[in-house]
Amino acid sequence: MKTLTISLLMAIGAMVSGAMAQPVDGLWDATVKVNGNEIPFRMEFAGTGDAVRGNFFNGDERVPSSGGTLRDGALRLNFDSYANRLEATVGADGIDGRYGREGRWYEFHARRPVRAVASAAGAPNIDGLWEIPTKSSKGEAAWRLIVRQKAGEVSAAILRVDGDTGALTGTWRGGKFVLSHFSGARPNLLELTPAADGSLELLQNGRTKLTALRPAAARAQGLSEPTDPFHHTGVKDPSAAVEFAFPDVDGRTVSLSDARFAGKAIVLAISGSWCPNCHDEAPFLEELYRKYRAEGLEVIALSFEEEEQLKSLSRLRAFVKEYGIDYTVLVPGEPGELAAKFPQGENLNSWPTTFFLGRDHRVRGVHAGYAGRASGEFHKQTKEEITAIVERLLAEGTSAGRRE
Repeated sequence: MKTLTISLLMAIGAMVSGAMAQPVDGLWDATVKVNGNEIPFRMEFAGTGDAVRGNFFNGDERVPSSGGTLRDGALRLNFDSYANRLEATVGADGIDGRYGREGRWYEFHARRPVRAVASAAGAPNIDGLWEIPTKSSKGEAAWRLIVRQKAGEVSAAILRVDGDTGALTGTWRGGKFVLSHFSGARPNLLELTPAADGSLELLQNGRTKLTALRPAAARAQGLSEPTDPFHHTGVKDPSAAVEFAFPDVDGRTVSLSDARFAGKAIVLAISGSWCPNCHDEAPFLEELYRKYRAEGLEVIALSFEEEEQLKSLSRLRAFVKEYGIDYTVLVPGEPGELAAKFPQGENLNSWPTTFFLGRDHRVRGVHAGYAGRASGEFHKQTKEEITAIVERLLAEGTSAGRRE
């Protein structure tokens, strides 16, 4: 009888262990709970033991973990470039736990997907470009809403002067389009309801009501256009060369007057590893640097980091590693010190903001924000316009680099 009891207990233990050791490989339908809202999104896992990987998605773009483990049903994934982690238990019913860091946790759940074909029945066509009248804290009068629709399925992004929301995706159901986004950052839930007058009624995160109009309708009503990112931020004295000296990630002071920057055109990015739109911009800055450094281009990021991160710069180091950054990254201080540490800027309130300096280190242009891949044609246009500026500055020749 004792042997039978032991055998039974071992069998039950094996069943429980097996239930807890469910494989995680593949796609999952996940949610995080943010301010009372359930934000749905896709997530992908692979591996086991000490070799577990996870991916959030920004549209079709993967946002990878920096390492992870799965032991005895306990799943942990690190997303070091956001200083966040996923801590969860894998069970027979799914994956449950939390995502974030100390002081800011989101309740997390994931279940195997049950794919239903999105019904297009009754779904109106909202594809294309819209404008959202607003009065933002940055002085904007309108944002853009970019919509791509295929039958009842929709992908969209709201583009502000500092960048976009990431790709919100969803379907037509119950008389409205319900879209959401979470890529490890930027949680967003957006409901789009077509109105009888041809506008869209927007409900963002269950509490903020907005209206979207077609651009022609907005102009007919005398409403202002969205802010031109090349005319949002300025410089107080365009005739003065920019000067600064800040520590790099290893604590060494780097000055713009150092010999290695002499006679070089400079792309100077105001950035921060906490800033999702700065994550969007970083790969493009690295692309520019690799393409044009031999012609005399230098890229410098002034990365303003949150107080707790300044102690170790662990998130910034992970940010540099994730995007393979070879350009110069300096750390002037906290975000709240921006105006004091870079007093040349005027109306400098967008993250990121990019200054373009000629070979004489005078500011020749400024671009606020960065339109990421979710912005579609605006992303392409931003890259083309910035590339054209860089090529024009490089074409000035080294003689323009001699300071008067």
